[in-house]
Amino acid sequence: MLQRTSDMPARPIARGSTEWPAPLLVAACVLIAGAVALPMVMAALAALTGTWATAASLMQTLIPRAALTTFVLVLLVGTGVAIVGTISAWLVTQCRFPGVRVLEIALALPLAFPAYVMAYAYGVFLDYPGPVQTALRAVTGWGPQDYVFPSIRSTGGAALLLTIVLYPYVYLLARAAFLRQSRHAFLCARTLGASPWRAFTTVSVPMARPAIAAGVALALMETVADFGTVAHLGVQTFATAIYQAWFSMGDRPAAAQLALCLLIVALVLLGLERSQRGQAKHHDAARRLRPAEPFELKGTVAVAAFAACALPVLLGFILPVGILLSMAAGSDQSLTAPRFLGYAANSVWLAGLAAAVTVCAAVILSLARRFLRSRPVDTSHRMAGLGYAVPGGVIAVGLLVPFAAFDNWLDGVSRDLFGISTGLLFTGSVTLLVFAYMVRFLAPALGALESGYDTIRPNLDRAARLLGSGPGEVVRRIHLPLMTTSLMTAALIVFVDVMKELPATLIMRPFNYDTLAVHAYRLAADERLADAGLPSLVIVAFGLLPVILLCRTIASGGNADLPLADE
Repeated sequence: MLQRTSDMPARPIARGSTEWPAPLLVAACVLIAGAVALPMVMAALAALTGTWATAASLMQTLIPRAALTTFVLVLLVGTGVAIVGTISAWLVTQCRFPGVRVLEIALALPLAFPAYVMAYAYGVFLDYPGPVQTALRAVTGWGPQDYVFPSIRSTGGAALLLTIVLYPYVYLLARAAFLRQSRHAFLCARTLGASPWRAFTTVSVPMARPAIAAGVALALMETVADFGTVAHLGVQTFATAIYQAWFSMGDRPAAAQLALCLLIVALVLLGLERSQRGQAKHHDAARRLRPAEPFELKGTVAVAAFAACALPVLLGFILPVGILLSMAAGSDQSLTAPRFLGYAANSVWLAGLAAAVTVCAAVILSLARRFLRSRPVDTSHRMAGLGYAVPGGVIAVGLLVPFAAFDNWLDGVSRDLFGISTGLLFTGSVTLLVFAYMVRFLAPALGALESGYDTIRPNLDRAARLLGSGPGEVVRRIHLPLMTTSLMTAALIVFVDVMKELPATLIMRPFNYDTLAVHAYRLAADERLADAGLPSLVIVAFGLLPVILLCRTIASGGNADLPLADE
């Protein structure tokens, strides 16, 4: 008698067959991992080869102040995003009140804003000549010396702006975790006499702690890497110190040493996040128990819940969009101006090219991990995820130092042998800039593809192999059609991230080759804040696309395609 198909032993996927160039695929994975590690290694080497006099001078001047400010920012932003993101995620997931359907999407919208754009908007709104202080003086009759107004151009102001931009990282991941929870554990705590707040803090939050920790870690990595916000507000951090040492002081060893300090901070944050998440273990009761209906809130409690969720949306999206629209309406910028179209074309070209290169690298790593389970492949996959933790300024220093030395060496050899100058082939080129983008944003692309691969059961691969299909045909006829959405999501996330990226672009861009982000930064640096409104609005408009995709993915029961979320 024939056995059932489910009882038949599964045929393993062939390793290293003639149909699948396994050594070549492994070599490609190692090469990609090496590319991600190159900026970190070269930044460290450049820092260690600098003079001790430079290091001693930095220890007495820039490093203590930058370290203290960075630590305060990390503390304030980490606390802020954890509170706002977790509470808002639980309210829209486990409670029902008027407006909750709109708020569950609107709460993610601030993620479309680059933090430096938020700084431009609130700088115009809250500075001395802005509408808030102008109205205050008009109503009260006060003069400049008659009142004290909290300054947005401070460490606290930077922390507030970064919090309202970055809390969606925690919100999206926490909401996905709360959606997978059963409410029975919460109800059991209530029946044992716990108040709603105590049940929330002792039951719901600990069960979602891994997701919350991942979201906070992402927000903190963005905080330590941020340049545009702190530079505009005049706050001294490691990111601004790198730029100052590189351009203002012309001291590249000092920039490399500061980059090493920033790299250490970023890697420590990444290590703490992975360590904490690795120790947090719980069983998902939602797989066994059907989730209960959300709580119905009424009266003042419903009003309070609506206000708690609406305030971040107001401060993080509605108000800054209104400010930017007002700035754009009063500026001389035009969407159809040739220079503006040139900046937009540069941004779209760089973002499209970087998205294509990055997604191709992510596809190679994902395929190798699925078909060729081996130590080199697994190690390469983990190394590729480190890129997102490395700030753009560190990547810029780590790539410019070795490639500038190579260009100068090649130019010298060419002059001696052929009497021809090769110039700078890589330094200040689009090629090197796209390479930096690939290193920086490979992790989110990989996360999106891995989420897609999780939905393709290995049985499909085995069935296709039993029918005589090789690995290449399996990928072409099964994986790619099923992965279309994930591929598009990965490309879109990288595209928008590149559109918003500022530090690496500002340092590495070719001469006279500005993007919308650089154009907005230069206008703001020249105190032409009104003119910075239009390019900032265009960047925000592009940023809305992946946010909407993320919200739809979570609402349909999937996982958020956020960087490092599945590492």
